Amino acid sequence: MESHSLSSSLTIRAKSLTQPLPPRRSFNVQANPNKYLSVFPSPIMPVLTYSRRPLQIHRRNASFTRRRNSNSSWKFYARVVGGDSGRISDVTRELIVLNSALTLVLGVANRVLYKLALVPMKEYPFFLAQVTTFGYLAIYLSILYARYRAGIVTKEMVAYPKSRFLLIGLLEALGVVCGMYAGAVLPGPAIPILSQTFLVWQLTLSVFILGRTYSLNQIAGCLLVAAGVVLAVTSGSDSNQMLTGIAFVWPVLMVASSAFQAAASVIKEFVFIDAASRLKGKVLDIFVVNSFGSGFQALFVLLFLPFLSNLKGIPFSELPSFLKSGAGCFFNIGNTVSGCDGAPLLPLLYIFTNIAFNISILNLMKISSAVVSSLVVMSSVPLSMYLLSMPLPYLPEGSSLSPFFLLGSAVLLVGLILYNIPRTQTRDTEL
Repeated sequence: MESHSLSSSLTIRAKSLTQPLPPRRSFNVQANPNKYLSVFPSPIMPVLTYSRRPLQIHRRNASFTRRRNSNSSWKFYARVVGGDSGRISDVTRELIVLNSALTLVLGVANRVLYKLALVPMKEYPFFLAQVTTFGYLAIYLSILYARYRAGIVTKEMVAYPKSRFLLIGLLEALGVVCGMYAGAVLPGPAIPILSQTFLVWQLTLSVFILGRTYSLNQIAGCLLVAAGVVLAVTSGSDSNQMLTGIAFVWPVLMVASSAFQAAASVIKEFVFIDAASRLKGKVLDIFVVNSFGSGFQALFVLLFLPFLSNLKGIPFSELPSFLKSGAGCFFNIGNTVSGCDGAPLLPLLYIFTNIAFNISILNLMKISSAVVSSLVVMSSVPLSMYLLSMPLPYLPEGSSLSPFFLLGSAVLLVGLILYNIPRTQTRDTEL
C-alpha cells in the first residue's frame, strides 16, 4: 500500500486553537457513513475516533493521508498523534484518581478491621463469613429498592438479563469454595503468594473477553506490583520449603480460586459495557450489579453450605447450634459465650467498612477497569501490613518487619508508576 499526502506530499496538520472549543458534537456514522465524510469545519480539524459507543468527532492534533488499496480505489485516513485531552478527559482522570484514593483507604481499613473483628470472633470466622454473605444481600437489596423508588434505578436497569449475574454469582461462590478448601491445607505464607495470580488471570481474561490491549509497560507494571506484594508478604520467609509435603492439587486449587474471582470481576466490567449499549447510553447502577450478583452468590453458597461446614469441622447436623453460638458471640450476649470482648463494635465496624469497600471497588471498576481496581486493592496489602505491625487496640503486641517488606513496597510502587506512564496514541482511522 502506498501513501500520498493530500497536496504535493504535504501533510495537513491542525492549527492551534486560540479560542474556546465549541461543544463536542457526536455523529452516528454507522447509520449514514457518507453524510459526515466531507469537509470538516474550521478552525480546527476534528478526527473520527472509535469507541464502543457510536463514532464521535473529537478535536485533536491530526494529519490526513490518502492511501491506495489493492483495488486501486483511494481512501482517506486520519492519524491521531498524542493522548486524550480536554476538560472532559481531565475530569474523568481526576475522578479515577479520587476514587482510587478512596478505595485504597477503604481497602487498608477493611484489612485492619477484619483482623480486629477476628479477635472476638476467633472461634467463629465461619459465622462471620456467612453474615457478610447473606447480610450484604439484604443491605444491597434495601439500597436498590430505595434508589428504584427515587427514580435513580430504572425499569430497564432492573430488567437487564440475569444470566450474567447468575454467572458472576456462580464464579464468586466457586472462588470461595476453592479458596476455603485450599486455604485449609496450604501454609499461611503460600496463600497470598498464590493469590497474586489473580492479576495475571485478570489481564489474560480481559484480553479475550473484553478485547483489551495492554502495552509492555502496563504488563510489566502489573507483574511488578504482584512481585512487590509477594516480597512484602513473605518478608523473608523460607519460600523454598513452604510447599514441602503439600499435594500438588492444593496450590492448583488456590490458583483456580483466583481464576474464578478474576473471571467474575472481568464479567462485571463486561456488564457495564454491555448495559451502556442496551440502555442507550445510560450507565447501569452499581447496586443493580451488587444486588443481583450477591443474590446469586448467596444462593450458590447456600447450596454449598453442607460442604463448607464439614470443611470447617462442623457437622451439618450441628450447624444450627453453631450459628446460634456464633450469633451470641457476635452480639456479645448470653452466658454461654466467653472471650468475645470487642463485639459487637469490631465486627460491625468491619461489616460496614467492607460494604463501603465493595461499593467503592465496583464504582472504580465502572469508571476505569477491573485491572485498575485490582492494582489499587493490591496496593493496600503492604500498607495494611505496616499498620498491623504497630500496637493496636485488642492487638497490643505488634510485630517487626524485615527489609524484604521495604523492598517489596518499593517494587510495588515502581510497578504502579510504570503501569500509569502515559502512552502516546497513534491510530489510523479509515475515512
